[in-house]
Amino acid sequence: MKSAVAKFSSYAATRATRPLSIRSFMTTAKLSAATPPPRASENGAINPRWLSELQHRLKKSLSLQLAPEKAETVKDRLAYLDKNWLMLSAGREGFLAEPERRGVDGHAIQWGDMVRMCYSSDDVLSESSTDLVLVIRHVNNVIYNRFAESGRVNWTRKLAQFTDPKYEQEWFDLMTPKGIGLILASIRTDFKFPMTFPDRITVLHKLVTKPDYSSDRFYLDVVVYSEQQRRPAAKCFEDIVVYDYKAAKKAPLKPFMVDELRATFDLQELRKQDTEKKIAELHEFLEQVEGSAGTVQ
Repeated sequence: MKSAVAKFSSYAATRATRPLSIRSFMTTAKLSAATPPPRASENGAINPRWLSELQHRLKKSLSLQLAPEKAETVKDRLAYLDKNWLMLSAGREGFLAEPERRGVDGHAIQWGDMVRMCYSSDDVLSESSTDLVLVIRHVNNVIYNRFAESGRVNWTRKLAQFTDPKYEQEWFDLMTPKGIGLILASIRTDFKFPMTFPDRITVLHKLVTKPDYSSDRFYLDVVVYSEQQRRPAAKCFEDIVVYDYKAAKKAPLKPFMVDELRATFDLQELRKQDTEKKIAELHEFLEQVEGSAGTVQ
């Protein structure tokens, strides 16, 4: 008879190999509303472990026969990656990650944010079984949507600091039913790995396309970064509708808001280009180091 531990291993393997589409969560009145529009630009698939792999290769290069000054330069590059991992990881995908742009910054995961599943030898996941052998804990999937919501509100309010101070209250009022406001039409969440306590997260938003002055909706990409893993724990896609509460109908954003969103989109594109250039320079340096002393195995 297969042991409970063996059965759990089989169960865990099945979970790990499920298609990503099965491991996603969507809240929407219309599923089609969450389908992303054509992207203005696309990096293509990015290896989520590119940063750790780059760091590993740099560390491994220190075991080669390097000139002292070259070894010091490698250490400098490692220190740079350690300090700027978030800016590089986020910037590569077009997210603006300066503290004043972060929707959630260094939020501590709480024990109560997690759910638990108890695995029993009768092949049933339950809380009441009397033959429990293993407890699996991870952050509740619903919590990620709350992280995204909190991040979106803060991200929007923080846009006020980049425009004329006289508009500040109007930015803040976007989160209220006083006049022109924002409504979440749909959200799609893809979970990248099971985050657990203790950890800290940073939540970033970016515009998917460049808004125009007639837009009555816009789309946002969201990323929830794990500080411990230094990579995304989840990514979301949000469909945002602009609504005039007084007229009780959809409406375009005010021109000064569109101006700022368009400027933000342009900054995102520049950040993506600048970050790719920095990463390319790091890889070029690493290849020079490895080539000068033999390829690292």
